[in-house]
Amino acid sequence: MAQAPAPNIYFGSRTDVGCQRERNEDSLIVSPPLFVVADGMGGHKAGDVASEVAVNTLSALAPTIPDVDLLGRAVESANHAVITEAQKAGREGMGTTMTACVIQGEKIAIAHVGDSRAYLLHSGKLQQLTRDHSWVADMVEQGHLTPEEARVHPSRSAITRALGSDPYMQPDLYEVTASEGDRLLLCSDGLTGMVDDGSIQAMLARVRDPQRCAAALVNEAIANGGADNITVIVVDITGTNAKAERRERRRSRMWMIVLMLALAGIIAGAAFAAYNWMQSSAYLIEENGKVVVYQGIPDSIPGIETHWLVRETDVNVDDLQPSAQTHIREGLVVDSLDDAEHLVSEYERQVKEDAAEKMARGKTVVSSSAASSSSSKSETAAKK
Repeated sequence: MAQAPAPNIYFGSRTDVGCQRERNEDSLIVSPPLFVVADGMGGHKAGDVASEVAVNTLSALAPTIPDVDLLGRAVESANHAVITEAQKAGREGMGTTMTACVIQGEKIAIAHVGDSRAYLLHSGKLQQLTRDHSWVADMVEQGHLTPEEARVHPSRSAITRALGSDPYMQPDLYEVTASEGDRLLLCSDGLTGMVDDGSIQAMLARVRDPQRCAAALVNEAIANGGADNITVIVVDITGTNAKAERRERRRSRMWMIVLMLALAGIIAGAAFAAYNWMQSSAYLIEENGKVVVYQGIPDSIPGIETHWLVRETDVNVDDLQPSAQTHIREGLVVDSLDDAEHLVSEYERQVKEDAAEKMARGKTVVSSSAASSSSSKSETAAKK
């Protein structure tokens, strides 16, 4: 049976070494709302270590809401962790792909590096959400290879971007709005190299239980030769998450209560009930260029105080990532004050890391300039 460890998120997963590899270098995370596939590379250079380091780092840093900028920064941190581990263990050259997503209701944030993939089955049609960072994908885009030729090309495993190869690596980021009844697939190239998209689409549409579907896809890849490790995650999109549903039902009930009490002339009782409801909500918004935390809701209800200032933070909205700036300026509503403070902590960490990175780059530029000046003086002295 499909697992449902979190309300309204149903998924299945399976990973297998395949038929031709000695060990499984793939790693995965199935911890709603976070789902990740990582395909390690390097063979004797410890691709399995690279993928494990990457998913462990991401698991510790990934956001709990579909904020694509925060997810991207977590993937960048995973990249640095792989590089550090390679240098420490003398395994330069090891690396891993990573396709990570955070799901909340129908909103999906995706961060992607390499040739693992994310697909969405929508209205029975399969859509590839991510773009492969590979040599054959570039050749297909340039018209030098067909997709069919790329699937069997001798250089199909040559990827152009991965975790562990470049400290300045940037993941591709995607924000997707799915629909209730859609199905998300994350997989390593051990599946897509053995099973074509048409067969994947048919399997996703036919096998309704996500755990059985994940197992069936892996079995199909093995039956076709299983030339690589195979990892598959299938997630059913079931619409608005349970928290949002409860919040919406609570909001509807509250408005009905307010109306009934108003019609009965018991305004004081309605105000008291509304106050209790709004005590369970919070939001972040921009004021004087800073991120400010409020308890309550940003909406106005005549005769009722709907929000209370908690604190003004030291976080400048202009220092945040663009999408985060947009959310804050529009008013970012969260489920509780604890969730609001957690987001502020994430933003503070982000700003500190950005500042440190800028300072490090500045020192590098100054050092290079000083070295150049010293060299010029030495040459002048030599001429004299």
